[in-house]
Amino acid sequence: MASESVDDQALGTNFAAGDEWALREAYARWSPLVFRLAMRSLGDRTDAEDVTQQVYISAWRTREGFDPSRSALSAWIVGITRHRIADAHEARSRVRRIEQALVAEASVRPAGEGDEIVQRVMVAEELERLEPVPRRVMQLAFYEQLSHSEIAETLGLPVGTVKSHVRRSLSRLRTRWEVGDEPYRT
Repeated sequence: MASESVDDQALGTNFAAGDEWALREAYARWSPLVFRLAMRSLGDRTDAEDVTQQVYISAWRTREGFDPSRSALSAWIVGITRHRIADAHEARSRVRRIEQALVAEASVRPAGEGDEIVQRVMVAEELERLEPVPRRVMQLAFYEQLSHSEIAETLGLPVGTVKSHVRRSLSRLRTRWEVGDEPYRT
């Protein structure tokens, strides 16, 4: 048993010094333990494999922080394992929160953004069919969101004329968009 601890001590010293053989040996000795700990906690083989890989990458990159005189290499690796497992659980929680937020947002939103874009395109196409003055009145109403009196002032028209243009234009739009029982014919 004493020779094994000397081996572990020498392995830790070599690992801290950047000896790649020590990395391979540490992986051979303790990766099954790291994998089992991750598997028990996470319950998913792929996640456990990812954690095992992350542990050894992290250990190698931060080996300057390992002091073989303060702890055994195996204990240090198990400590890193605990942190990587916690990170994996946090990542899962974050994904769940994002998914829940997306589901909640999708269920609250009455129409998708794609529907809104389609509606804007349809409105723009129909506005192009109007005569120039009614088209400008409707553009100011739809896109600039001006009131009837603001449109009248902008275009120098009586308010009654603006209201008539809006009413007739909306009626034309409604007629074009209504779907009857007959099939569409071009």
